[in-house]
Amino acid sequence: MSFYIYVAVMAVVTYLIRIVPLVLMDREIKNTFIKSFLYYVPYAALASMTFPAILFSTTELVAAVAGLVVAIFMAFREKGLLLVALGACVTVFAIEQGMALLL
Repeated sequence: MSFYIYVAVMAVVTYLIRIVPLVLMDREIKNTFIKSFLYYVPYAALASMTFPAILFSTTELVAAVAGLVVAIFMAFREKGLLLVALGACVTVFAIEQGMALLL
């Protein structure tokens, strides 16, 4: 029975977090700092969730860092998403295979 109470409380809290700003904000936000802050929040949240996963997704930290560096380099060179992902994957695979041969 307590499981359903927990789920109900979580649902109410989630709903309140989403509805309170909608109810309380009756006018458009004109402050440019707040607008820019709210614009970049999704990118910061995504980065904070994916960065640790990138570093700990492989057996070797060196391979993960190398894949990350290759992905960042290719992204700055304005390569497509598929090429960036493939470049990072190939780098990680090659380094992990090389490390396996050395050890």
